[in-house]
Amino acid sequence: MGAAYFYHLTRRPLDAALMALLERSLAQGWHVAVRGTDPDRLAWLDTKLWEGPQESFLPHGLTGGPHDADQPILLTASAQAANDPACVMAVDGAPVAPDEVGRLERVCILFEDDDEALQTARGQWKALTAAGCSAQYWSEESGRWEKKAEA
Repeated sequence: MGAAYFYHLTRRPLDAALMALLERSLAQGWHVAVRGTDPDRLAWLDTKLWEGPQESFLPHGLTGGPHDADQPILLTASAQAANDPACVMAVDGAPVAPDEVGRLERVCILFEDDDEALQTARGQWKALTAAGCSAQYWSEESGRWEKKAEA
């Protein structure tokens, strides 16, 4: 059974934190779906990943391409990612279902430090833990990632 990891972004922008987590996920041999809610924001993330450092290129695609099923990282707004992910990284309040947490190796919920994002993440925490999912809350407030809560 997997777990939901909540990442509260207080120091780094979303794209930088996402790149670091994606590198670790690929090192585990996982296919990843980056799930968002806004196609324009997903396109922005796609551009950021293409512009990343050459030495740590993250192979990826934006959903809707002919090779979606083969993508190690697929950026999508769909709850059904074509690349059969072992990990889902939800950004911008994208929904996550309790059965996903149980079925996948890991679910990461990345949220920025604003009132709306905090409220959405709190609601997701309550819903997932009430459904019996294992969850961890991580903050980078001190300058490095620290686990602040676990349920």
